[in-house]
Amino acid sequence: MEVAPAAVPPVCRIMDYGKFKYMQSKREQEARKKQTVIQVKEIKVRPKTDDHDLNTKIKHIRRFLEEGDKVKVTVRFRGRELTYASQSGFEVLKFIVSAVADLSKIESPPKMEGKTMMTVVAPIAHKKKPVGQPAAAAVAAQKPQKPKPAPAEKQEGQ
Repeated sequence: MEVAPAAVPPVCRIMDYGKFKYMQSKREQEARKKQTVIQVKEIKVRPKTDDHDLNTKIKHIRRFLEEGDKVKVTVRFRGRELTYASQSGFEVLKFIVSAVADLSKIESPPKMEGKTMMTVVAPIAHKKKPVGQPAAAAVAAQKPQKPKPAPAEKQEGQ
């Protein structure tokens, strides 16, 4: 096998090709284990979505960003809502983006595509869970558990 073809004279090594292929595949497996996968999660809202529902959606967006995922926020319009799409939809997106500004940066500004207006926000710090580990397990591993208090004993005579 040729090791350094640019050297004069070229450097070659005699080796077992099967063993070389095996070691190469093992190195690729290790590299895949250590890589992180960034997913794009999507949150859909409407222009008339109420404040409490928007706050719930914002909590979901914050959780996704803390896990290291990008979030696509979509405002869908139906019927007559489309006539005021540029005003009401932009206001909703602006509210959501400002609520998660401490965790994210805008990757693509708000834009209109057909009957939807969308923007993509990405997390500032990449602190992603390892590949294959569920989100609940990653969160449980980070939070320390409080010890449960011992049950109160019954007193005799009561």
